[in-house]
Amino acid sequence: METRQLGHSMRDTKHLLFPGDFPAIKRKQLKTLQVNLGYKCNQSCTHCHVNAGPTRTEMMQDDTIDLVIDYISQHPITLLDLTGGAPELHPRFYELVQIAHKLGITVRDRCNLTILFEPEKETLAEFLAQHKVEIVASLPCYTEKNVNQQRGKGVFSLSIQALQKLNSLGYGTEDSLDLHLVFNPSGPVLPPCQLQLEQDYKQRLFEDYNIVFNKLFVITNMPIQRFGSSLLSTGHFDSYMTTLRESHQLANLDTVMCKDTISVDWQGYLYDCDFNQMLAEPLRNASHHSLHLKDLFATETNELNIKTGNHCYGCTAGQGSSCSGALS
Repeated sequence: METRQLGHSMRDTKHLLFPGDFPAIKRKQLKTLQVNLGYKCNQSCTHCHVNAGPTRTEMMQDDTIDLVIDYISQHPITLLDLTGGAPELHPRFYELVQIAHKLGITVRDRCNLTILFEPEKETLAEFLAQHKVEIVASLPCYTEKNVNQQRGKGVFSLSIQALQKLNSLGYGTEDSLDLHLVFNPSGPVLPPCQLQLEQDYKQRLFEDYNIVFNKLFVITNMPIQRFGSSLLSTGHFDSYMTTLRESHQLANLDTVMCKDTISVDWQGYLYDCDFNQMLAEPLRNASHHSLHLKDLFATETNELNIKTGNHCYGCTAGQGSSCSGALS
């Protein structure tokens, strides 16, 4: 199994997270297959726990894409969550969406918005609308200065244009075309109340740009990869972990995403979540062998143990956090 290496300037936090003392979690029936199609992206964001960017070359191969198609065709999952990098850069992204749509599976696209203006992506927005794809788009603030600081110069303007284009196609305004935005804090703090921040986003984006959307997903930054490295470099790792631990809410254990989700990396290996994937902590069988998507066909997923570490406190701290926003 190939593992992903950190860049020379990045500091790894894995040894500080495992072994951990996070409470044990019991898996439920699998509902969501989250598939990382590769780490190539047209952006490099400071909060990105995937360390994605334009220079990354890792992309899911055809035989693994075929396994994804075979699995969703044979098993009753309800959501295919496509992520990356920018998942839309994968050459078989369109095919995967079309097949899942025909099977009646909801497709979620983790979209960075600016991808809609990349070469050869001029009709991507229309394609997503045609296939009722749920869009989850990162917009770390409703002000230009904060977004450009976190994601790069000019990103905010393109993001606004993309949201306006999606609105024109019915996204955010029709029940069948869901448009959700994602907020990540810019520093080592817990995010604010999701409901209140969502109201602020909706008011500002509508008043300033006539933009509407469905929900705001507020996600806690995980102390891993690019963000984890920055915590170590600035001396904030220990204090941030203390914040997460002291804010742990036992009730959030009931709805953490790993209970009904399995994450698939670009090589087809399986993980409890996207965060464990970035920490190279795969799902293993009773013999401690790493599980691959091809193994999942004959596996009872609810019998698989969930691998936890101290980073898991990021999912249960405060209002809780998941790929679909706050848990409580």
